[in-house]
Amino acid sequence: MNTPPPTYQAIEIGATAALSLTASAETITGYARVTGDLNPMHMDEAYAARSFFHKRVAHGMLAAGLIGAVLGTRLPGPGTIYLDQTLEFKRPVFLGETITARVQVLEKQDRHKKIRLRTWVENQAGQLVLDGSAWILFRPRGPAPADGPGV
Repeated sequence: MNTPPPTYQAIEIGATAALSLTASAETITGYARVTGDLNPMHMDEAYAARSFFHKRVAHGMLAAGLIGAVLGTRLPGPGTIYLDQTLEFKRPVFLGETITARVQVLEKQDRHKKIRLRTWVENQAGQLVLDGSAWILFRPRGPAPADGPGV
């Protein structure tokens, strides 16, 4: 069953959504392969042990990418078009930590259907890992075909 995406009008100021991910070795390796970022800080325990953090850390952009997943799948959801994203990295994400990306609707500009959101990521202890804000356009096109796109 396909559920139509929300309308722009249905999105309320203050609305929130979240998505969590555990920064496992497999997740970090997969991210490194896709992006080509093989910095040994992320990939090599011995190298990371001699680093500023003293152990492996997840890519900062892995945490940032989780924000995009919330926007594109949860709030507002399919039809989200990124316009701008600010990011301030507050603390590292270590292997095995579970992070949660959160978004909150702050403002809507009805003329162009633009939405400004606070965006942030916390670790499992509730500590702020990343803080920022985003501007998006919301242009839903209705539910996907029952067999998926292009079928």
